[in-house]
Amino acid sequence: MIRRVALLALAALLLVATAGQAQAAGYRYWSFWDRDGDQWVYATQGPSTARPSDGDVQGFRFSVSEDSGDAAQPRGTADFTSICAKTPAKDGSKRVALVLDFGTAADAPSGETPPPPRTACARVSPDATTADTLATVADPLRYNTNALLCAIGDYPKSGCGEQVSDKQQPRNESAPPEKKTTSDDDDGGGPSIGLIAGAAAIAALAAAATWQARRRRNATD
Repeated sequence: MIRRVALLALAALLLVATAGQAQAAGYRYWSFWDRDGDQWVYATQGPSTARPSDGDVQGFRFSVSEDSGDAAQPRGTADFTSICAKTPAKDGSKRVALVLDFGTAADAPSGETPPPPRTACARVSPDATTADTLATVADPLRYNTNALLCAIGDYPKSGCGEQVSDKQQPRNESAPPEKKTTSDDDDGGGPSIGLIAGAAAIAALAAAATWQARRRRNATD
């Protein structure tokens, strides 16, 4: 019994260590968002296939993140009326508001400085995709061979969705607030929630082993 509990404790420790390593990695890329009311929603289609409607607001954010649930949202004004106030409607076209957030210095590739966030109102043909819309206001764009959006307005000048060894969290950002991960250890000043939970599980297993050993000794006395 004690041997079995020891093996379980070792497995729990290995699981915690593996989770910590997985959380340490992230990817540097442009994320794509749709505005739904007063919230950003991670887009379910890529820019080359999504076709926004007249009055839609779409956003792009450059950052380092692990996945869509951890991705940082675009910052700043995200209201169609405000962004497209100076672009009147025109028959035979649609207007799409775009929020372009080039991210923070912490997320920038080495040697590059992110441009300030900006908004744009694109007036395009009714059948235009998001990629078409983006090209009218933020050229040049860069894609890789898998049609992944690598650069907007020539930023960044190189790289595309590359993995970074140490996940960097955006700092000193303004509203709207960013999504938080389930393990909020941005400052690195203490153990992660996963590590604490793992330690607690190991302690519980050790206690169970001790109790079982005492029970068996008492039974033989």
